[in-house]
Amino acid sequence: MSGFIEWLDDISAGDSRVRAVLRRSLAFEPGTHVPAYPYVEPFVKDERGRWRRNVHYLVAGLWAAHWRAGRTGNEMTLGQACADHQRTSGSRSTESRFIALLDADEDQLPDRLRHMLALLKDQSIDFESVLKGLLYWNDEEKRTQNSWARDFYRTIVVDAPGRLEPLEEVAQ
Repeated sequence: MSGFIEWLDDISAGDSRVRAVLRRSLAFEPGTHVPAYPYVEPFVKDERGRWRRNVHYLVAGLWAAHWRAGRTGNEMTLGQACADHQRTSGSRSTESRFIALLDADEDQLPDRLRHMLALLKDQSIDFESVLKGLLYWNDEEKRTQNSWARDFYRTIVVDAPGRLEPLEEVAQ
């Protein structure tokens, strides 16, 4: 684990301005909002790695926008959170939004992630796993997209048209 989210938790614990600056950074291209530099640059090791740098800024902004006091330790992967949202809200559009997210290229990804996380405002997200997944987003084998899809579809099962049940209920 990189410890990036733990770092953000620690530095923002005594200063809510950190979260405000990082939330504000979402209005800019990742890595271009200068006030966010002190909170992200310590974790960007490879100055030539544009993708790595942009992902850290994107995740920091998303974390700040999604932040809530007292994380429980029961954070979900993005796929699980999307499945949980679909199941609890009854919204069938969650799946189509999730598929669009998985199909996003580098340019589309920041906007699609922002929209998805706004939708998942009530779910507790594991942002370390989001960071790790995004760092490998451009992998030719699409390992991140496949992993998130597995998490989504293993969390819910379509047992009848228009009806979803959680996997754990089906297994009993």
